Amino acid sequence: MAIETRDYSAPAAEGQLELLASNLRDRNFEVVIVDSSADAKAAVMERIPVGAQVHSGKSKTLEDAGVVQELMASDRYDFIRRRTLKMDRGTQGDEIRKLSAAPDIMLGSVQAVTEAGQLLFASASGSQIGPLASGAGKLILVIGSQKIVPDLDTALRRIRDYVMPYEDARLREQMGLGTKLTRILIIEQDFRPGRTAIVLVRNPLGI
Repeated sequence: MAIETRDYSAPAAEGQLELLASNLRDRNFEVVIVDSSADAKAAVMERIPVGAQVHSGKSKTLEDAGVVQELMASDRYDFIRRRTLKMDRGTQGDEIRKLSAAPDIMLGSVQAVTEAGQLLFASASGSQIGPLASGAGKLILVIGSQKIVPDLDTALRRIRDYVMPYEDARLREQMGLGTKLTRILIIEQDFRPGRTAIVLVRNPLGI
């Protein structure tokens, strides 16, 4: 049996992107397609009202788009990460957990999205899973087209064979310790329209 060799970093074809957008809309997600990281940042920021309480998991996609840097530097928004970075996890752990659990707006990305429109999120601590699934009032996701895969089996392989080794190596270099895959969330659809906005980026963005 031949071993599959898939390039998980390659951008999707335009037809694949348009089909995914249509399938996502059928699942009650708002979708906009943009060209670049700068366009993605603009699409995210225009969806965040001034004064909103905003949270995000650690995301290379959001960092590469400049979204995290914008929120860290701006006083126009109540960015939870800016607050929690100044807090002591040993003595204020419960407060950090509660702050992060139910923001007005949760920002993030996926580790894979199937052509049918299933969204997959992988996590070590699981701290972002709650607000992604239901805790946050609104959800805004930025997804580079290289994350589109044919089906759930391929999505899981992308997470285990491509994303996790990258994240483990990155954390070992930055912090001296690796990561673990302890939770995978699959969002099939929204119960009704209005909660989730997805920014699809034609160019690869993130990992």
